[in-house]
Amino acid sequence: MDKALSEKRKKQLEIIKQFRLIDDTFMSKVFEDKACAELLLRIILKKDDLTVLKTDSQIELKNIQGRSSRLDIYAVDSKGKHYDIEVQRDNDGALPRRARYNSSLMDANLLLKGQQVNELPETYVIFITEHDTLKGGKPLYTIDRKISELSDAIFDDGSHIIYVNGEIRDETELGRLMQDLFCVDPNKMHNKTLSDKVKQFKETEEGYGNMCELMENYVNEAVNEAVKETAKETAKETAKEIAVNLWNGGLLDMQQIANATKLSLDEVKELLADKTA
Repeated sequence: MDKALSEKRKKQLEIIKQFRLIDDTFMSKVFEDKACAELLLRIILKKDDLTVLKTDSQIELKNIQGRSSRLDIYAVDSKGKHYDIEVQRDNDGALPRRARYNSSLMDANLLLKGQQVNELPETYVIFITEHDTLKGGKPLYTIDRKISELSDAIFDDGSHIIYVNGEIRDETELGRLMQDLFCVDPNKMHNKTLSDKVKQFKETEEGYGNMCELMENYVNEAVNEAVKETAKETAKETAKEIAVNLWNGGLLDMQQIANATKLSLDEVKELLADKTA
């Protein structure tokens, strides 16, 4: 191994050693393990008999318009309930309407052709946040729809949203789980299941290799997305220049300009506002 590669690997290993479970790159690898996901859900939902049958990490769900959302951890239990588990360091990533959107995406992708609506499985969107996003000082918030006119009776549509407040790291079972999510050293974790899995990625050659590959994939993906966004912006600016040139050249029908440049009519009107005033 040449010196440059050796230095690169050394830096990668240093980064991996500092990973915490609250970091989504690391979390996605650890909690794709069924035992770890099961432990997490049992503690949050207070269901010791919950059994996870399947987990996936970083999967994409799409709506009918083609817009997608990437879920950190997706799990299914033995009773057919589906879970989207999201770790959010930034409050903006855990906005209530983001939870609503993720819940709707799950529903849209769970009902297969030929199935009846009442066959929709029970779903949970769970946000684990670094800060107290809902600002109520509670360790956990459970959000279910209610019927206001019936003394706030539960509207049992089978969808649930839960926020877990990562700021509260007390000596309750949930608090100790939060301590583990923010812990760098696996030897100081409370839950052995999590500790053993974290050690696998931080202290074994195979684990190092998996994490280094994951980090490189993330970097490459981020670069590709940045290139795409730059290309979109460049194309947009070029279209605007063409629109102005068409107008200056005597084409005064804004709809025709919009059609020719692929800009929206509103964009063309805004662009040419000073020329039509």
